[in-house]
Amino acid sequence: MNFVAVIAAIALLQYIYFSYQVGQARGKYGVAAPAVTGDPIFERHHRVHQNTLENLVVFLPGLWLFATYVNPLIASVLGLIVIVGRAIYATRYVAEPESRGVGVAIYFPAMLVLVVGGAIGAVIAAF
Repeated sequence: MNFVAVIAAIALLQYIYFSYQVGQARGKYGVAAPAVTGDPIFERHHRVHQNTLENLVVFLPGLWLFATYVNPLIASVLGLIVIVGRAIYATRYVAEPESRGVGVAIYFPAMLVLVVGGAIGAVIAAF
């Protein structure tokens, strides 16, 4: 389970880094808070940050469920795939939003396996 905790911490640090990037983009592109629109590059950073938050709500419980009810090592590997996929998604989305699909194709299947596999494992363990 130690690897799972490390993966969860890395995912949270990645989210914090994306938050930092939003702050940097605010300054660079002159988008004063609380505005969330303005320069397109700022908006892309903001969207990556928000999308990451939306995905953490699914990813972290899925990681925990899979680690608890299926296998913590496999959960860690899948979690690492999600983190790498999210990094690729973020980089590509900021550079050219239409190219974000590569990152999605990497992280989404791994996240889906964590959630569905963890849920199935929990149901099996309940009976």
